[in-house]
Amino acid sequence: MSRPPTSTSDSIDRTVAHLLTIGSYVGITLLAAGVLLMVAVGRSPLDTPAHDFDPGALVGDLLAGRPDGPLWLGLVVLLATPSARVAASVLGYGRSGERPMVWVGLAILAVVASGVVVGVLLGGSGA
Repeated sequence: MSRPPTSTSDSIDRTVAHLLTIGSYVGITLLAAGVLLMVAVGRSPLDTPAHDFDPGALVGDLLAGRPDGPLWLGLVVLLATPSARVAASVLGYGRSGERPMVWVGLAILAVVASGVVVGVLLGGSGA
């Protein structure tokens, strides 16, 4: 049986919705900027990236105005936004004392983190 929403859960929902909205807009804006830069330098969106994802190259690509910078950063933002939403929910539920929801959120974050670790470890193996 579900309980009626409280002001705390309403506040958490509003914060999470705001986070998702901002993350989506920022990610889409970065991707659009990357596509516009590709057009400006005469690169086709079907071309392979200049390099694989390298977090260390992001700042250099962004500062140099290379399309790969905003494209990779936009993808990272869009992929990280749902996890940030779960993390914000965990904090909100923790503050409101809803321990079962905190554990659910932490379990979700653990699954996502393990997927990232496995992906990074297997990423270079061609699997």
